[in-house]
Amino acid sequence: MSYIKNLIRDYVDFKIDIPEWEISDQGITALWGPSGAGKTSVFRLLIGLEPCPNLVWIFQGQDLAKLSVPERNLGVVFQNFELFPHLTAAENIQFAMHARRVDTVEQKKVLARLESILQLTTFMDRKAQLLSGGEQQRVALARALAGRPRFLFLDEPFSALDTELRSEARKLVHTVIEECSVPTLMITHDLEDVTKLGAHLVKIKNGQLALSQTK
Repeated sequence: MSYIKNLIRDYVDFKIDIPEWEISDQGITALWGPSGAGKTSVFRLLIGLEPCPNLVWIFQGQDLAKLSVPERNLGVVFQNFELFPHLTAAENIQFAMHARRVDTVEQKKVLARLESILQLTTFMDRKAQLLSGGEQQRVALARALAGRPRFLFLDEPFSALDTELRSEARKLVHTVIEECSVPTLMITHDLEDVTKLGAHLVKIKNGQLALSQTK
């Protein structure tokens, strides 16, 4: 298990108050709740985009909260994918590997594997700004996995997709996460995401955990 303690942040008009939380270190955990429940704040605090001075996050015997953001080695897929628009799909993925100092030989292996798993071949040389929503999502997922992260975060990963693309995207994400064996926390307000992907369900309400259950 991944053990979290003192995930507490007072925003004056709103407070994240999670004294203790255990997250499975296998499969997908879905943090589910309505808009304004605190999901995004939890996401930002855990990945280090906002300070949380007393946070303890023990993962595989190490306190990730004591590490700098790069040292935490987390994979992140943001809600709007956040690709570099002027770079190609391949360059976006390679950027992540350079940042994690993956050696050149290993980069080629990782890129080839992700290209195959995520079916990227037909648009690897296309600039990100010219990709469809579904294509951008696959590139964002490949980029997040390229540095071989210890933990993966998905922030509302399907909300930017058209309804007809979401079912296919969920299946693809499920397959990739299983094959890469990376523990994942998915932030979502969509119960369909929970039904299709959330092996472990955690409900958040008013900044506090209200329910935790396993399928």
